[in-house]
Amino acid sequence: MSYLDYNATAPIRPEALTAVFEAMQTVGNASSMHQPGRQAAHRVDVARRQLADLLGCSPGEIIFTSGATEANNLALRAAFTAGNPLVTSPVEHPAVLETARAVTAENPEDLVLLPVGADGLVNLDALEQVFSARRGGVVSLMAANNETGVLTDLRVAAKAAREAGALVHTDATQIIGRLPVDVAELDVDLLSLSAHKFGGPQGAGALYVRRGSPLPHRPLLVGGGQERGWRAGTLNVAGIIGMGAAAAAAHHGLNEEAERIAALRDRLEDLVAHALPGSRINGRRDQRLPGVTSITFPGLPADAVLAAMPDVAASEGSACASGAPTPSHVLLAMGLSRDDADSTIRFSLGYATTSAEIEHAARAIKRAALQVRAALAEAHGPS
Repeated sequence: MSYLDYNATAPIRPEALTAVFEAMQTVGNASSMHQPGRQAAHRVDVARRQLADLLGCSPGEIIFTSGATEANNLALRAAFTAGNPLVTSPVEHPAVLETARAVTAENPEDLVLLPVGADGLVNLDALEQVFSARRGGVVSLMAANNETGVLTDLRVAAKAAREAGALVHTDATQIIGRLPVDVAELDVDLLSLSAHKFGGPQGAGALYVRRGSPLPHRPLLVGGGQERGWRAGTLNVAGIIGMGAAAAAAHHGLNEEAERIAALRDRLEDLVAHALPGSRINGRRDQRLPGVTSITFPGLPADAVLAAMPDVAASEGSACASGAPTPSHVLLAMGLSRDDADSTIRFSLGYATTSAEIEHAARAIKRAALQVRAALAEAHGPS
C-alpha cells in the first residue's frame, strides 16, 4: 500500500502515539484541583507550549478545540458582525464556506467571494475594490488549499485588511507542520488547525486568537467556561497531549523535511507524466505545499481509477466532501469543466512517505489508468 492521502489525515507520529497511550493510562480532569487533575493540567500546558512553539505565538493565545472545523466555526462567529463584509474565496474548505453562508444568511450581501484564477490563486488585488466601498469586517482565506496545495500570500491579504480596519482569519489546516508558520509574520488575528493533518490524533485541534484582538466571546459550546470562556467542556487531555507531541516532532527539521517531500512529489509527477501523456497538473506549481499534487486524467473517471488501484490511497478531493453528488467546487472555481473535475485525483505526501511508495504508486496509477481506458473503449465500442 502506498498511502498518499495526508491531506485527508496523516498517519499518527510515533511520538504522538506514545504520548496518547501514556496519557490514557493516567486519570485526571484538567479542571480538577486535586493532584491527578493538576498533573493533567500540567500536561495540557506542556502541549499548549509545544503547539505555540510551532506557530510562533504565546501559549495563552491558543484555544483547544475538537478540530479545525470547530475552530473555523468559532473564529467566524466571533469575528463577523452583521452589516460588515465577510470576505473569503470560493475555493475555501466547506468548514469555512458553509459557516460563512450561515452567519450571513440574514444579510447575504455581507458575504463577498474573491475571484480565483485558473492557477488556483485567489485574486488579492480584488480586496482593494471590496474595501473601497466598505470597511471593517473580516477576511478569511486559507493558507494552503486542501485540494491543490496552492498557497495564499496572507501577508498581502492582511495588509489590505489592516488598512480597512478588518480582522484576518486563516484556515491553516494544511500548512501547519508542513511549512514554517509564524503568526506574527502572517499578521493574522485568528488561525485554525487540526492535529491529525500533521501526525497528531484525530479529534483534537486549536484556534489561535491573537492577544488584544477586539473579539467578543461567542462560544459554540457553553457550560463550565473552560479555555477562558471560548470553549466549554472537559478537555480532551490525551488528544491534546498527542497534538503537542506531534507539533514538537513536526517542528524539528521542518525545512529539510519539506524539501525531501517536495522532491518525492516532483518524482511522482514526472513518472505519471511520462507514463500517461496528456495528464495535467492543476494549480500554481511554484507556489504550493511540498507534498500535494492534483492531477487530471482526461476522460478517465477518478472514482474508476481509484477503484482500479486499491493498493494506493488517494482522493478525488476533500475527504470532508466525499460522497457529494457534485464535482470539486475548488476545481470548478478554477475553471475546470465538470468532466475534468470528475477526472481529477489528489495525491498528498507527508512525513513518512518513502521513495519506494512513490515508485509503487506510479506503476499502480499507470496500470489503473490503462485498465479504465481499455474498459471504457470496450464499453463504447461497436455493438
